[in-house]
Amino acid sequence: MPTAAKIFAAIFFFGLCYLAAEAVKPFMPPDSQTGYMSLISAVIGAPVGWYVSGDLAGRGLRAAIGTGMRSAITAVILALLFFSGREMILRSINHRYHGPTEALQAMMGLMLDYGKLVLNPPVALTLLGGGAVVGLMVEWVNRRWR
Repeated sequence: MPTAAKIFAAIFFFGLCYLAAEAVKPFMPPDSQTGYMSLISAVIGAPVGWYVSGDLAGRGLRAAIGTGMRSAITAVILALLFFSGREMILRSINHRYHGPTEALQAMMGLMLDYGKLVLNPPVALTLLGGGAVVGLMVEWVNRRWR
């Protein structure tokens, strides 16, 4: 059932994930092709906002901060899974792996490598601080429009 909190959570997390992806780009290797990375990250963030933050709205301010941070971390994990899976498939097409087990192991290594980029202070602060602010905004929307 759509609520104002879910709609605004989806919109806010769309924007937050877009900004976080833009914050990651300066830390990526120079030969990286970022293409649609920001847009894909934002599209991942919207349903996370809807289903995680929007569903948990209405539990108080302290819970709203935690919910926002939880939603941001969930979006990061899903984005890491998506981008490392995409890279693994592209490498598999070029026959770089000798079986599915090796490909999945390489995918986990790619997730760790990409995760290190997220741990840079500007990116981490954007995600966690932005997640807390967005959580508070979703809580405010929930109280305002029930």
